[in-house]
Amino acid sequence: MKMKKFINDPSNLTQELLEGLALSNQNIIELTEGTRLVVNKKLKDADRVTIVTLGGTGHEPAISGFVGEGMVDISVPGDIFAAPGPQPCFEAIKMADKGKGVLFVVLNHAGDMLTANLTMKMVKKAGLNVVKVVTQDDVANAPRENADDRRGLVGCVPLYKIAGAAAAEGKSLEEVAAIAQKFADNMATIAVAAKGATHPSTGGVIAELGEDDMEIGMGQHGEGGGGRMPLKTADETAQIMLDALLKDLDIKTGEKLLVVINGTGATTLMEQLIVFRKCYNYLTEKGIEVVANAVGELLTVQEQAGFQMMVARMDDELVHYWNQPCNTPYFKK
Repeated sequence: MKMKKFINDPSNLTQELLEGLALSNQNIIELTEGTRLVVNKKLKDADRVTIVTLGGTGHEPAISGFVGEGMVDISVPGDIFAAPGPQPCFEAIKMADKGKGVLFVVLNHAGDMLTANLTMKMVKKAGLNVVKVVTQDDVANAPRENADDRRGLVGCVPLYKIAGAAAAEGKSLEEVAAIAQKFADNMATIAVAAKGATHPSTGGVIAELGEDDMEIGMGQHGEGGGGRMPLKTADETAQIMLDALLKDLDIKTGEKLLVVINGTGATTLMEQLIVFRKCYNYLTEKGIEVVANAVGELLTVQEQAGFQMMVARMDDELVHYWNQPCNTPYFKK
């Protein structure tokens, strides 16, 4: 696949995209020099638990597009599809700490986890009050009883929203972490791809798929999921994926769900809305209530064609936090 992208020097991709993000959202975020942290402009006035997260760039708007009031306070971005090192994470946590403690949200990928574990050693040595919560919502690559092997997908975004709202209401670090963990334990995600992406720095194809194929279970960076099959309709695909999620979470009639359809870069909003329609109607037929939802591009994989479907079991407390106001570049309520 020939790469066609409007970029400049590939070695400057991360810096230039972060500068563009900050310049286009000057009332919400700022970009620090040197450590390259994306910071909530209202952080200096925060008298509460604060939230720090990390992850590679190339998945825009995730993760830095969710920095702002009511969600993430500092994002520590790495290079394209790569985790940052522990030093900038340590600096971010020190900057974020306003005396009430810091929630450190990490997606379960090898590089992110290595950085996060080294960071936690540094913050422990420094005597900082930090709790780490790991998102591991991908049902495709490990069963629920082996959750530590599950990859982190789009579930991090609603977790930021819920944890951020709890922090904004003045909950303690232990309370915010418990709410975030409850949500993490009750969410599940599965992805499908119909066309792979290219790496924007190298032009390398991340995943090869035949013209008439799709693959259910794709990872965040195009890693294979073992579910390759002929391309199916929106309704057929949605039902296969939703059945897997409902089974994983053991969802019963009468329960309440959050449903997220996340486009991964080259799937139109038209397609995403058609998929959501099927999910909503299918769940309604089963007596399961959709009490919250999001449809759109939250965490992409460059120009990968496909989407991630995420569901989470909700209760009144989680619905309350989901509905609280927030103001970030790419998620507002």
